[in-house]
Amino acid sequence: MNTPSILFVCLGNICRSPLAEGIYRHLVSAETYAGQIASAGIGGWHAGDPPDRRSIETARQYGIDISTQRARQVKQQDFAAFDLILAMDSSNLGRLQALAPREYQDRLHLFSRYATSTDVDVPDPYYGGQAEFDAVYTMLFSGCKALVAKFATERFS
Repeated sequence: MNTPSILFVCLGNICRSPLAEGIYRHLVSAETYAGQIASAGIGGWHAGDPPDRRSIETARQYGIDISTQRARQVKQQDFAAFDLILAMDSSNLGRLQALAPREYQDRLHLFSRYATSTDVDVPDPYYGGQAEFDAVYTMLFSGCKALVAKFATERFS
């Protein structure tokens, strides 16, 4: 399996990106996956906080524990450290493109476009209820599963 280092990015790193990180970690084997897997937020409002309790509960329903993750803000060194930086929505992607040095622009992608070849934003469930978190989980699971399959069959470059 190809093992690119992946950073999942959303707005505050408490809902979507920690779920994506947890799902992806759950799907890949630590023994065969050598790439770094992490998540971060565009903003630093929640730095040091655990994921939103609803994200934790949603993940737990599927046997995934994200309770020990802590939010952090995207750092300049992330652009060099990660092979792929996957934004949850087009707004986050635009912010990343504005922050990233020119030589790292090719590492930035919309999560759904890179994973499933669709131009769909993963909606922010923060102001919603459990149904919104469940829908986001389903989208992220499908995308992460597609990433695993992609890296198992294709050469990452």
